[in-house]
Amino acid sequence: MARKRKGIAIDGWLAIDKPVGIGSTQVVSIVRRTLNAAKVGHGGTLDPLADGILPIALGEATKTVQWVMDGAKTYRCTIRFGQARSTDDLEGEVIATSDVRPSAQAIHDMLPRFTGDISQVPPIFSAIKVAGERAYDLARAGEQVDLKARVVSIHGLTVLGMADADHVELEVRCGKGTYIRSLARDLAVALGSVGHITRLRRLACGPFTEQNAISLDKFTTVGQLPALRAYLLPIETALDDIPALALTAAEARRLHSGQVLAIGQLADRDALPARPQNLTVRAMDGNRLVALACCDGTEVRSLRVINLQPSHAGEDDVDYA
Repeated sequence: MARKRKGIAIDGWLAIDKPVGIGSTQVVSIVRRTLNAAKVGHGGTLDPLADGILPIALGEATKTVQWVMDGAKTYRCTIRFGQARSTDDLEGEVIATSDVRPSAQAIHDMLPRFTGDISQVPPIFSAIKVAGERAYDLARAGEQVDLKARVVSIHGLTVLGMADADHVELEVRCGKGTYIRSLARDLAVALGSVGHITRLRRLACGPFTEQNAISLDKFTTVGQLPALRAYLLPIETALDDIPALALTAAEARRLHSGQVLAIGQLADRDALPARPQNLTVRAMDGNRLVALACCDGTEVRSLRVINLQPSHAGEDDVDYA
């Protein structure tokens, strides 16, 4: 028999504005301890030297973390030209220098080369696993770390300003798996110099933005769940880009219990394309999220069953758990 998880069952998302100097897992621990929450996770790691939006999943929202991590992100960063560092940010030691300082025009002209799908080698001080070990653990132990290049998507690059010849501030809109430290390193090299990140802030992570966020300081000051409910976002917040499939109560029960639904027999079948292939949908019973499901050919199968607490349902909602 499974052991019952300690703490309060809370379902939803918090957009925490993380300060510099604390890691993502530390934020998770603070949230869990402050709310006495039974289950907490995060969607999209932020380095301790970075600040900004860190989505925190509570309860059943942890089942949707994958979709947040796959979403687009927006960053504001400052690149320092003339110094390359071992970590590609301020934390590392200087490993190379250059007297070259690219002009504002040269930077503008170079940005299209780094827009779209580009090949990028992650920093050796990263959480990527190499033979079961974190790359940063191997690098800190002085071992050789060879990481393979990967294709990432840069949706947009904008120069925000240059405080002086040594620094440029950029806004980066990108897809999953993009390392801004690698982008800064490679951009500087392409401009004939070397460089590293001195400041990094995440402005948005999928649908989580500065507008719906709460700072970690304010979160810990408020402290109590009733007061924090104003910042608690519904599970569906992470799924805005996923189409909804309306189910009847009977269809919802069957899907929730693990049964496969025939598309041809669904009440809302006309809402789906003909013979959909690998289409992920939000299976809904009225306003209640029942599951994330895959429509494949002629069938609908649940990917993640969502067991919302009764407090999230209306009086007429069905309790499937």
